[in-house]
Amino acid sequence: MPYAISLHIGLNKIDKKHYGSDYPLAGCINDAKDMIAIAKQKKYDESYILIDEAGTYKNITDHLVMAAKKLRKGDLFFISYSGHGAYVPDKNKDEIDGKDETWCLYDRMILDDELAQYWARFKRGVRIFMISDSCHSGTVSRAIKPDGTLDGPLEGRTRLIKEGPKIFAKHKSLYNNATSGSAGLKAKRINASVILLSGCQDNQTSLDGDKNGLFTEKMLKVYKKGTFAGNYAQLLRDILKLMPSNQTPNYYLSGFRNKTFESGKPFEK
Repeated sequence: MPYAISLHIGLNKIDKKHYGSDYPLAGCINDAKDMIAIAKQKKYDESYILIDEAGTYKNITDHLVMAAKKLRKGDLFFISYSGHGAYVPDKNKDEIDGKDETWCLYDRMILDDELAQYWARFKRGVRIFMISDSCHSGTVSRAIKPDGTLDGPLEGRTRLIKEGPKIFAKHKSLYNNATSGSAGLKAKRINASVILLSGCQDNQTSLDGDKNGLFTEKMLKVYKKGTFAGNYAQLLRDILKLMPSNQTPNYYLSGFRNKTFESGKPFEK
């Protein structure tokens, strides 16, 4: 029986000291609670939730490292993020649009390049399923070639922080140190298979709601407490039918292709 670990991040607020404001949201913690409820329903072996002040860079990356060490071929890591997204200047020129997409964690942003480096820690054959209900999240898992190597060149109330570039510049040394290829983050190949369902495209914003984010709300409606019978791509197609034209969720594959994983029922161990 495959071993399954899940991590769920929900940030209705972030650290004003770092971002200049706490940028309050309403539905993110509920999103995280709904996602961990699915993991528990599916009897995952380990499930964790990090909300608001607990959703720090260190806490989250520690969980990523722990999961990468534990999981083996055929095992599953399910991670969901609900909160603000932003974009920052692409310093290593590997993005077509000249921007790196980010998750706005409680105490600082984490760049898509950094997430890719953490996915590279996972062993070959591990399945990673990501849900990102945030702005600019279309390819936040980062573009990966079919052979597993990192690819080259690739905004009601929204979950967008427009000041991402200013925040990045203000804390330039912090972000430069994190992405400079330190010993713990060197990565050239991703051997795991990653499926990302995101709340919008890279150039769009995701709407927040009082109960859930719009994307999460529609996903839960389609999923119908587990009665949904299709695969990951079909889940995305059915969600698209319920979304407004200015917010288009995305289905994105990274790492090594695993057709069995892709054709399977979402969230299953």
